[in-house]
Amino acid sequence: MTAAPFADRFADLPVRRFGLGTAAVGRPGYITLGRELDLPAERTVEALRERTHALLDSAYAAGVRYFDTARSYGRAEEFLGDWLAARPEAAAEVVVGSKWGYTYTADWRTSGVPAHEIKEHSAAVFDRQIAETRARLGSRLDVYLVHSVTPDSPALTDPALHARLAELAAKGVRVGLSTSGPGQARALRAALRVAVDGRALFSAVQATWNPLEPSAGHALAEAHAAGWLVVVKEAMANGRLAGRSATGPDTAALRAVAARTASSPDAVALAAAAAQPWADVVLSGAATVEQLSSNLAAADLTLGAADLADLAPLAEVPEEYWRTRAALPWA
Repeated sequence: MTAAPFADRFADLPVRRFGLGTAAVGRPGYITLGRELDLPAERTVEALRERTHALLDSAYAAGVRYFDTARSYGRAEEFLGDWLAARPEAAAEVVVGSKWGYTYTADWRTSGVPAHEIKEHSAAVFDRQIAETRARLGSRLDVYLVHSVTPDSPALTDPALHARLAELAAKGVRVGLSTSGPGQARALRAALRVAVDGRALFSAVQATWNPLEPSAGHALAEAHAAGWLVVVKEAMANGRLAGRSATGPDTAALRAVAARTASSPDAVALAAAAAQPWADVVLSGAATVEQLSSNLAAADLTLGAADLADLAPLAEVPEEYWRTRAALPWA
C-alpha cells in the first residue's frame, strides 16, 4: 500500500478523504472538551463498545474507509476488532491504522489516577504492543505508527527498534509515526532521514494540523512529496474550535466562513484541513453519530482561497497552542 494509490483509489469520492478516529470513545476519559454532553453518564465498557460500533456503522455507511485507533485508547482496538470480525465485507474494504508507544494506565477511570497513559518508545514496548494489537486486530492492520513522536524520541535513533519496524514493514504494514508538540516539523524531518539498509523506514505520518496550529504544514508537504501517507488528526483542536469553552479562542473568523458557506464550524475546520494539497486523510474524532454527520459535511464543502485566508489569523504560536492542549482536563 502506497500513499499515491490510496489517494487515487478514492479520488472520485470526496468522503473517502475523511476517516474516523476512536480516541474519544475507546475509554471513559479523554481531553476533548464537552465530553459530558456527548457520552452517557455511565461510561461502562459495554456502553462505549455500543457507541463505538454505532459510529463505525454510520461512518462506513457514509463511505468512510479509514479507521484509526491506538494501544492507549483504552479498549478501542478491541472494539474495532470486534466490529471488523462481525462485518467481513467491511473488513475487506477498510484501511486500519493503529499506534503503539503509549500504555493505557487509567484502568477505566476518568479521575484519581497519576497518569492516564505512559509513553515509552522502546523495542521492548514495541514487541509487547504489536503482539497486543495483533491479538485484537489480527491481520487487519494496514498502518502502524509510533505514537506521539517528538524530536527527542528514541524512535528516531534506536537501531534495534528500527530493525523491528523494518521487519514489520517487510510484511506489508505501512510503518510510520504520529507527531505531537511544537517540534512536529523537526520530528517529521528527522523521520524522513531514517533508513534501514539504505531504504527509507517510515512511510506514514499522522500529525496535528488545524487553523490554530498549522506549523507542520511545510514538513507534511515534504512527507507527501516523498510518497508518505499523510493523515491529519485534531482538526477540531480537541473541541477548542467547537466554541465549547468560555476561555477558548476567538472563533469569529471560523464562524464567519461557516455562515458564508452555509455550513457548520466543525465542517469548515475539517474542510480547511482537507484543502491542504498534502493531506490524504482527515480524521473526525466524533463521539456521537450526530457529530460525525456534521463533520462529514466537510466532504461536500470546498473552501476557496479567500476562505482559507480568512482563517489564517486564527493561528497561535505553536508553543502556546501545545501548552493550552497540555492543560486540557481529562474528563
